[in-house]
Amino acid sequence: MDRELEADIAAFWALGFQIITDMEKRLFAFMAAHQLTPPQFYVLKTLHEHGGRRRIGQIAREHHLTNATMTGIIKRLESTSPALVLREQSPQDRRNVDVVLTDEGKARFWAVQQSLLEQARAVLRLLPHQERLDTMEKVKYYFKLLAELFPVG
Repeated sequence: MDRELEADIAAFWALGFQIITDMEKRLFAFMAAHQLTPPQFYVLKTLHEHGGRRRIGQIAREHHLTNATMTGIIKRLESTSPALVLREQSPQDRRNVDVVLTDEGKARFWAVQQSLLEQARAVLRLLPHQERLDTMEKVKYYFKLLAELFPVG
């Protein structure tokens, strides 16, 4: 085997895990600063991505959780003052209940997002424009190859 390639792979994965660990710590700190747990934030994010309305079962499947676990998360989001989500009968099928993102839930989601974007802005501002573009292209290319060669269900 190519020793240089093996060394590059080891260095790449070490750097990758360092990045992931650092970003998780930062993301969790931003969530905590906005009185959210990671599962609660991801529920708000999912609702935002689906137009502010989704069934509990659909959210649970997207996050690989049971309906019971998701119901607990939703209850905690409902019990905040003001509530971050509400449950309403589905307009398509009155037998089903949808989780609906409230204005406060939208604001809390965007507050976390803005905190993250401000930090990214501060770091990326330090790089010259072309270097930022080159870096982004390399990252996009890596994820494109990864997705093509090793698709995730």
